[in-house]
This record gives sequence, C-alpha cells and structure tokens, in this order.
Amino acid sequence: MDFFMSHESLTALEWIFRATIGFIFLLIIAKLMGQRSISQLRFLDFVMALLIGNIMAHPLSDEGLGMKGSMLTMGTLVLLYLIGVYLSLHSTFIRKILDPSPILLINNGEIFYKNLKKARIPLDSLLSELRKQQIEEVQKVAIALWEPGGEISFFLKSQYQPVTHQDFALPSNPFDLPTPIIEDGRINLSELLKLNKNELWLHNQLKNYYHVTVQDVLLATIDKQDQINIYLYK
Repeated sequence: MDFFMSHESLTALEWIFRATIGFIFLLIIAKLMGQRSISQLRFLDFVMALLIGNIMAHPLSDEGLGMKGSMLTMGTLVLLYLIGVYLSLHSTFIRKILDPSPILLINNGEIFYKNLKKARIPLDSLLSELRKQQIEEVQKVAIALWEPGGEISFFLKSQYQPVTHQDFALPSNPFDLPTPIIEDGRINLSELLKLNKNELWLHNQLKNYYHVTVQDVLLATIDKQDQINIYLYK
C-alpha cells in the first residue's frame, strides 16, 4: 500500500495505482456533488473546483505526500458543499450569499453601465454575446440578465420576437424526437425493440426503399410516423 501512504519513492506500478485510485475517487466526489456542479459553475461550485483540483494534484505528483489526508480533506469539503446546497434550498439568506440574484444589464433597450461594472463585463463582451444570439441592435432587447452561472439571458421586445404558429392560429404537430436506430454502422437493437420492430424489418427497409446496407449508414433515425432518415458515410 506504499502508493496510498507517503513514501520516499514509488515504483512505476505504484504511481499507476495511485493515479487510478485518485481518478476513481474524483469520479465518486463528482457524483456526490451532483450534475449541477458540472453543468453550471456557480460561486460555491467554483470554490469547490479550485480546492479539489489543488488538493488532489499534489499527492498525484509528489510521492512524499500520502493520499489519505487529501481524501479525508476532500470528503470533508464535499460534505460542507452538500450542506451549503441544502441550506441554499431552504434559506433565502444563504441562497442570496451562495447564489446571488441576476444582475440587470439591459432594460427596454437601455444599457445599465453601472451594472456592467458590477458584473465585471466589458462592453465588448456584452456586444459579443448579443451577436451570438443573432441580435444586432441593443434597442431590440427588452431585458438582459447576468445569471449567477455566468451566462447572459436575453429577452427580445415583443415586436422583434420570432413569429410562431400560434400567432397565425396555425395547427401544429406535437414535438417528436427521432430515435436513432443505426449509429456508426451498427444497429441499435434496444431502440428497435422499443418500437416493436426487429433487425429483419430494418434490413428490408434499407434494401427495398433506400438501396443501402447497415454498414453504409453513419446514422439512421425514425420518427413516430415510421419515417426513416438516413445519413451515409461521406
């Protein structure tokens, strides 16, 4: 167990074991912290990311440092993190500290320069985010908010919002997410079975209607109307 405790020197195999243990432990830590800490780096998540990365990096590169202390420290930090998340869900005061309210950047086409400075966002960055949303004029924006997760939310004035079916009272079909039945030349049998279909049916469809084989297909999807869309290797 020299790879786990501190030691003057480690063999190559012990280094590999230490790195493997560290990697698995970090996976467990990330799982315990939950998906929110991965998809959105909020204030508390940012602090945890800095601490965990710094704590775990040293024993993985210095044989003089044992992993026991680092793992106990990380376990304690994750416990404190989970307590902080729990408190933020049940206490408005704690939530305001850990998850600050959004900052208003644009209101009715007017830029709030003081709030830009408060959020530490240069004007060029704000204009860049507008371009990413295909918004060419600030005057078209009803509200823009700097969210705690670091993104900017834009809401256009009603006259600049895209026209929808509802505006013209047009009938619309419910959203249908196509199901992939072939991926990278391989049949997704589990999805076929959910659709009450089998490989023979799929082979006949490809041969009779599309004149291709499974090996020719990069991706094939099917919708609720049994319409198959095929994307070939190119």
